[in-house]
Amino acid sequence: MPPLDSIINVASVPQRSPFRYPGGKTWLTPRIRAWLASRPQRPAEFLEPFVGGGSVSLCVAFEGLADQITMVERDPHVAAVWQTILSDSAPELAERLVRFELTPANLEAALMSPATSPADLAFQTILRNRINRGGILAAGAGRIRHGEHGKGIASRWYPQTLQHRILAIYALRQRIRFLEADGMAILHDYAQRADVAIFLDPPYTAAGKRAGQRLYTYADVDHHALFACAAQLRGDLLMTYDQSPEIADLAAHHHLQTRLVAMKSTHHAQMRELLIGRDLAWLE
Repeated sequence: MPPLDSIINVASVPQRSPFRYPGGKTWLTPRIRAWLASRPQRPAEFLEPFVGGGSVSLCVAFEGLADQITMVERDPHVAAVWQTILSDSAPELAERLVRFELTPANLEAALMSPATSPADLAFQTILRNRINRGGILAAGAGRIRHGEHGKGIASRWYPQTLQHRILAIYALRQRIRFLEADGMAILHDYAQRADVAIFLDPPYTAAGKRAGQRLYTYADVDHHALFACAAQLRGDLLMTYDQSPEIADLAAHHHLQTRLVAMKSTHHAQMRELLIGRDLAWLE
């Protein structure tokens, strides 16, 4: 496994999510593999209560690192995408994306049409995710203007790639369970399960951080309550957080270990994030 100060080349990691997701964790994939491999037993279930774009859960599912994967998301728009991809509507959604001709007029018509089913909402959500700057879905998000090579809103529009990813996830639907729910509530339900590995990547809104409020519709998280709950979990645990003294203090208060790990931001700036868990010896 790369040292903690080594930045993972995201291009070397399989891209499986249909989302462009702010704060996505594709870069963490090699460390997720190492974490789960360090366990004495393969997890009966892998739980991600704040799943968002789902890159970590998808890694676990595709690579068979746990028997069952449970993904939880509160945002109804993001939830509609996962619900549709894991249902028999997935092939239709994939085909609909391939057939769609992305022009400003077609885009406006598609986004203004009433969504009469989860599949309709999923289609609109993927459109917004692909044409908004940074893939941001929260209210007020701006659209791509110039984009790559002046391609504008088409800069991140790869319908055949989306089709391939959606159908690949659909093929694993028996292994993946999705819940549209409050991640905190689900976490309490799993408190006594020792056979579960839990990955927590909540919106970064602690210590006055405003990025989470701008990036996510459901950004409000009681971080003190989350740490108190995490400390009581019987299952194995890995958390990721923005580096801040408040979070380091919360971890120490609940007898959790922390390690700083190098990564690159969306704008390719070198940064460090906190990994948090009970025993992080596997990182050494």
